[in-house]
Amino acid sequence: MDVLGSLLDGFAVALTFENLLLALIGCFLGTVMGALPGLGPSNGVAILIPLAFTMGLGATPAMILLTSVYYGAMYGGRISSILLNIPGDEPALMTTLDGYPMAQQGRAGEALALSGIASFFGAFFATWGLVFLAPLLVKVALLFGPAEYFALFTLAFATLGGIASRNQAKAAFAAALGIGIAMIGVDGQTGVPRFTFGEVHLYDGIDFLVAIVGLFALSEVFIFLEHRASGAHKGADQVKIGKIIPSWSLIKYCTPTMIRTTILGFVAGVLPGAGASLGSFISYSVEKRLVDRKGTFGTGDPRGVAAPEAGNNAAAGGALVPMLALGVPGSGTTAVLLAVLLALNITPGPLLFTQNPDVVWGLIAALFIGNFMLLLMNIPMVSLFVRVLMVPPRYLMPIVAMVSFVGIYGISGSSFDLLVMVGFGVLGWVLRKLDVPLVPVILGVLLGAAMEKNLRRALTISDGDWSTLVASPLSITLWVIAIVGFILPIVIGPMIRRRMAIRRKDEEGATVD
Repeated sequence: MDVLGSLLDGFAVALTFENLLLALIGCFLGTVMGALPGLGPSNGVAILIPLAFTMGLGATPAMILLTSVYYGAMYGGRISSILLNIPGDEPALMTTLDGYPMAQQGRAGEALALSGIASFFGAFFATWGLVFLAPLLVKVALLFGPAEYFALFTLAFATLGGIASRNQAKAAFAAALGIGIAMIGVDGQTGVPRFTFGEVHLYDGIDFLVAIVGLFALSEVFIFLEHRASGAHKGADQVKIGKIIPSWSLIKYCTPTMIRTTILGFVAGVLPGAGASLGSFISYSVEKRLVDRKGTFGTGDPRGVAAPEAGNNAAAGGALVPMLALGVPGSGTTAVLLAVLLALNITPGPLLFTQNPDVVWGLIAALFIGNFMLLLMNIPMVSLFVRVLMVPPRYLMPIVAMVSFVGIYGISGSSFDLLVMVGFGVLGWVLRKLDVPLVPVILGVLLGAAMEKNLRRALTISDGDWSTLVASPLSITLWVIAIVGFILPIVIGPMIRRRMAIRRKDEEGATVD
């Protein structure tokens, strides 16, 4: 089969010493980043972008390093969730419901190992889904013209606020802000400077890597400076790990749960804007309804750990499908990875599989390798990752700031870019204070120029007739999905968040009792 032949070629690329070493480093650093509460995969990848570029890596090695960080952070998010009842990131929220009670029962090691196995299961089969679904989606993408691409980009903006967003209006504002930032620079069609205010350095526009590192990494430093978090996360050294390797009967008991939630999570990941948060929530909720006959979910049921972990890691793999095949990110972290590809002069989309097969298939092969590395690394090194939770933020945050400044200066050699990065760091801090999501801003910066270009092309071809935007069945379908995707979270989002809050309170009440 052609796909399997391409995958074998990808393994030939991935199985070099350099790429294997980078995958190992990425998995380790990603797990550490994911374990630290508040960082998560988006911040983890953003922080390490400067490192990847200053190392002078080519396109394939750089993407292998950063996607390994992505997968590692998805694994690592469960550590603080289970041990401290503090989600490492949003998708890990559901893991706290049964993971923390298991830790309190002296089964922390068992819960961590089971979550690692469930994460491997979800990510492994999601990567197979990526292998077969992405090339099929590429064939569909060849039907896209400028009007269809404009509708697709609109769909991405309409849905990326997602069900987890508390306010769709804020998500829409963030997207508009990102598109506005993308307009800065010389207009490629008319040659007229826009929003440059006479500053020559802005004629080339805003470098999206500068924007990403500022918004994610530096804003985290500013948040720390504001709160002045002192010592380590208290309690990490007091948790008893207990038995690390779960029994075969326990794994067998949780296997049907992992199969069902892997499918649910993958579907949630493929949908633009849904991502791992929705995959985790749907997986836990559906599994609870299907199998929780005795009301054990929320009290330390192992299936309650396996379900969200398999779901959110499957969603992480699913989110790569629209990013690679269509050039539209399926989650916040894939939006950051999209920026890396663009910075490497590689355009994700239908032509990626023919113009850069070594990059895409080498990356997919590296995901398989990285999954096995994470499984082998996470179980024996549990005690090491627990110690990561005891690192005081006052030591961690200066390292984040140093990597950001040195890395960006190494990429551009421009002190002006450092000032712009600091400006984006302040902007990210303000937006986070106002509870405005950062991902739509990044998406606007990334896709704004392409969105404008396709709109102009569509109108030029149709001689200014705006009806061309809804002239084909494909574009009409995309517009309908975009409208539904924007309105649906407004209707059902509060209900889902309310259920999440109720479950969290019930779990905390049970813990106190």
